[in-house]
Amino acid sequence: MSFREYLAGQQQLIDRELDRLVPSENFPPETIHRAMRYSLFAGGKRVRPILCLEAGRAVADSPRGIETAACSLEFVHTYSLIHDDLPALDNDDYRRGKLTSHKVFGEAMAILAGDALLTLAFETLSKMNAVTDDRKARVIAELATAAGTVGGMIAGQVADLEGEGKPPDAQLLETIHRAKTGALLRASVRMGAIYAGADEQQLDAVSRYGEHIGLAFQIVDDILDVEQSSESLGKTAGKDAQQHKITFPAVYGLEESRRMAERERRSAHESLAIFDARADRLRELADLIVQRTS
Repeated sequence: MSFREYLAGQQQLIDRELDRLVPSENFPPETIHRAMRYSLFAGGKRVRPILCLEAGRAVADSPRGIETAACSLEFVHTYSLIHDDLPALDNDDYRRGKLTSHKVFGEAMAILAGDALLTLAFETLSKMNAVTDDRKARVIAELATAAGTVGGMIAGQVADLEGEGKPPDAQLLETIHRAKTGALLRASVRMGAIYAGADEQQLDAVSRYGEHIGLAFQIVDDILDVEQSSESLGKTAGKDAQQHKITFPAVYGLEESRRMAERERRSAHESLAIFDARADRLRELADLIVQRTS
């Protein structure tokens, strides 16, 4: 089986679990459930939940129920995209080639859909029954911290907003993206490893891997915003430059940004040495993150 085929199978696994966890479109109040599902099933790659699955599998063979924990990451990620696209933030009309939530359901319902997905993430984790209470608490704390204001996703979003129009600055750039993008990606592998019972050495290894792929992911995102069309990206291309955002190409140029992404990919591979072949899927995911075109 090729990696692409394997990935498609894992995406289907996650989609089935997401479908089970989210109320149906016919369950009242119907509008909010339609809005939640509209963005959740709009064609995401499921990178974060699959990272969670594979980190868990690197630690232990097929940890039972881990796909439920993995879905909480997709809820938080989707909430962040819905809110990012709002007029008050990035003001984008398209996401994954479809109209953004606020263009379909209105701003108020889009805000509520994001709020509902964030809330559902923690409700989902609180109900996990295939893992010890200690691990459950640690997994919940991991996601909360990664989504929060102290080095987490919201901190990165604040720094990104306040950095608009400022001169390109390498330190601010790294601060923004280690929090805005990197924190949730790092949490994805840490949550999977914690769920599976990782020891300190294993958790340290996946944490370093998560830091490298988190930075690589954002570098590549910034490159694609410059090089790809809106049709290819499924969202408006060139918005970083239009909004005078601090990006890797703005600070380092395109060629150096590409070299940086490749260095992060190699470092991600090296971080997983203690797992041997058990982490091969994580290595392939690092390759995919750097080599993707959308």
